[in-house]
Amino acid sequence: SVRVYKNDEIPDTIIRKCLENALKAPTSSNLQTWEIYWVKSNKNKNDLIKACFSQPAAKTAKELFVFVSRPDLWRRNNQMMIDYLNEKKNTPVSVLKYYNKITKLAYNQGFMNIFGFLKKLYVSIVGLYRVIPREPTSFNDMKVWSQKTTALACQNFMLSMRAYGFDTCPMEGFDSSRLKKTLKLPKKAQICMVIAAGKRDPNGVYGKQFRFDNKLFIKEV
Repeated sequence: SVRVYKNDEIPDTIIRKCLENALKAPTSSNLQTWEIYWVKSNKNKNDLIKACFSQPAAKTAKELFVFVSRPDLWRRNNQMMIDYLNEKKNTPVSVLKYYNKITKLAYNQGFMNIFGFLKKLYVSIVGLYRVIPREPTSFNDMKVWSQKTTALACQNFMLSMRAYGFDTCPMEGFDSSRLKKTLKLPKKAQICMVIAAGKRDPNGVYGKQFRFDNKLFIKEV
């Protein structure tokens, strides 16, 4: 994480390539429930900096991006997958069945989560006897599901920026309510993280990277 940047411009061609690379990240069921906001207007950028508590990574960044998970768009994207598969020749029947039936059962939680509640009862009982997918059975599960996908896009974007000679800082310190208002996001949209980008200042890395003992985290079972 680079927290202070020089005033060097990032060429638009590189930014657009990195954004394209972000969207090449793996995504569950290929439903791509994400959005990336490249904040360009001075007003929105100033509002975003304030929403990020004016931390140096936000204040000095040449460019700012907001990665948003959109679990509420799964139906639209699922239909786009069906349309795409119907246009292709020789699409396997199992793939068509997956998007026409299985995803609609898996991701639909119903009015006031009634269907999700019934699914949870079903999987709790059936799961006693056989292996069965247990989530999602609520919109909270859907948020987790979509955030995983969006976080992978964030990592792709950050690695792409580094490959082109620029640096980034992923920020979770922000006022999500104000940020949603700035971006005019609907209630069900979830901000994954704000990413600052630019050419690193010599003082941009605050300290040498420190990690705890690998044995605490890497388990061989």
